[in-house]
Amino acid sequence: MEGIKRTGRNLVYQGSILDMYEDTMEFADGKSAKWDFIHHEGAAAVLPVTSTGKILMVRQFRNAIDRDALEIPAGLKDSDSETTYETAKRELEEETGYKSDNIEYLLTVISAIAYCDEHVDVYVARDLVKSEQHLDDGEYVEVLEFELDDLCTMIREGKLMDSKTVAAIMAYKVMTLENQSK
Repeated sequence: MEGIKRTGRNLVYQGSILDMYEDTMEFADGKSAKWDFIHHEGAAAVLPVTSTGKILMVRQFRNAIDRDALEIPAGLKDSDSETTYETAKRELEEETGYKSDNIEYLLTVISAIAYCDEHVDVYVARDLVKSEQHLDDGEYVEVLEFELDDLCTMIREGKLMDSKTVAAIMAYKVMTLENQSK
């Protein structure tokens, strides 16, 4: 939008996965305001599809909501040189105990666009091969299988609320419907 510019950015907090800033914004009418901004290096997620068409999901405790959440596997890049494709492939095996060489890009989600620049590249993994979980310290994950339609119902009922998971499931549903109509 024209007439809005950042005139200052002050680091308020530097954490292990995000940095918090207070931005000073100036508007065309000469007024200014303080806006919160969170910088995140980005992440990748993967929607694993079994040979029978079921979706593998992970259940894990999430401190921000103080309860378990059902999500697709996801994680941070290990380094600046790691691609999100490599991250998705690694997280698939780490969290679910499955590998795949058939991983394709699905979409990118900006998690909280009003105040955070976190981009999550989401992939679909097929042709899963059983391997072993390699969970990080302090990571406790339960792997569960679901039918795609059951996950869509859970979204409509408000039982699935994680943005990357909801976006991935809905995009995959659209993809499957488009493929069926060809």
